Amino acid sequence: MDGAAASPLPRGADRVRGASAPRTKPRRRTATATTPGALHYALLAPAHLLLLAFILLPAIYVGWLSFTRTTFGADAVFVGLENWQRLFADRAFWRAAWNTFWVVNAVVYGELALGLALALLAAGWLPMKKLFIALLIAPYAINEVSAVAMWRFVLEPDIGMVSWWLTRVGIGQLDWSADPFDALALAALLGIWTHTPFTFLVLYAALQGVPRELVEAATVDGAGPAKVFRHVTWPVILPALLVALLFRTITAMRIFSEVWLLTEGGPARMTEVLAVYLYRNAFRYHEFGLASATALAMAVLSLLIATPYLYLAWRKLFRHA
Repeated sequence: MDGAAASPLPRGADRVRGASAPRTKPRRRTATATTPGALHYALLAPAHLLLLAFILLPAIYVGWLSFTRTTFGADAVFVGLENWQRLFADRAFWRAAWNTFWVVNAVVYGELALGLALALLAAGWLPMKKLFIALLIAPYAINEVSAVAMWRFVLEPDIGMVSWWLTRVGIGQLDWSADPFDALALAALLGIWTHTPFTFLVLYAALQGVPRELVEAATVDGAGPAKVFRHVTWPVILPALLVALLFRTITAMRIFSEVWLLTEGGPARMTEVLAVYLYRNAFRYHEFGLASATALAMAVLSLLIATPYLYLAWRKLFRHA
């Protein structure tokens, strides 16, 4: 029969077309790579326990000692702010803080300039590049005490090789043992020689991540080496440079071997740095409370110097993470 339905319509077929489908239950959120779960925290727990046991708890103990008077074989006696008053009233402390400040800046920025120059040289075309890099990182494999002792004999004012050559050319002896400024400058140079390989390796690794196509495109557009470095290379290596600055600033604040093995803080304590000042109070005078206050003062000074680097590193590395 013409016009007859071939088959009955299924139930619900007369509903308006385009009606919304039935809602489904939202999926339960599971832990992913970006959502840490219990397993992530369990795997990180050993590292957190080590940090708690070897960094946080000793720091709290040192903070408590800074408010006490104690020495070998004696019980700690709470004295409040007495140690801090003695510390801030001591001219030797302020001289050591000033010496530390300028030595640290000389070491860190000297390493940065030298390490960046060497990294740029090694990143370009260079014959025998592997040998060049091996020679650059060799000082980092030498024990710090051994390196300072070696250079002290080389630079000895009376019998050292450098003084002998300076005398031969008519300049005269390098008597750094009698001039505080020369002694501190020599300590800074030894620090630069010892730790430049670290800065070099960080910056050299960062230079390997500079996109070659961007460098080639800038070169084709007529940019010279200076503009390529400023507009292409510098933005890429800046985060690594900030990390190197941060690490070296914090570690350079603990400079000790270079000064102690050269002058022991002399003459007349004019070349003392904060680490030498702390060592003298703790192991020469056995004043652990004053030494603990010095340690906290060093930590605060390190934080103040590193704050600009931390802020810049946060902006470059973690702000948009």
